[in-house]
Amino acid sequence: MTTDLEALGQAIKRAQYRNHRTMDAALRPVGVTLVQWDALRAIDRMPHASGHDLAVATFQSDQAFGTLATRLVERGLIVRTAGHGRRIEHALTDEGRERLQSGRRVAEEVLSELFAPLDEPGRGALAVLLGTLLREQ
Repeated sequence: MTTDLEALGQAIKRAQYRNHRTMDAALRPVGVTLVQWDALRAIDRMPHASGHDLAVATFQSDQAFGTLATRLVERGLIVRTAGHGRRIEHALTDEGRERLQSGRRVAEEVLSELFAPLDEPGRGALAVLLGTLLREQ
């Protein structure tokens, strides 16, 4: 029997869409969207990163990340400072760090529920399979 690769791709897309929609709704009470929270996570993980590096890490174009970063600055969640040359560096404010931590608590609950149909060995197997698919060639 041959696996229907189109159906497999659609299943992955549906799972990602469900994750995105559920996380976005759950993060609303924290005061951030999933895209904003993901940016806060990337800035926290990559201190002094450029806008380009953060755009790549959050699956956005440079322009889209720049617009998002401007909104996060306006909301007092991040600061931008001049780096070397034309580089603009990003850092979390105390408020941004609080939203990030609140979002982590929400994400833990949501992801636990989303992955509840899989036992721990199933989760591990899925992580290995996805890791294999995502390895750079």
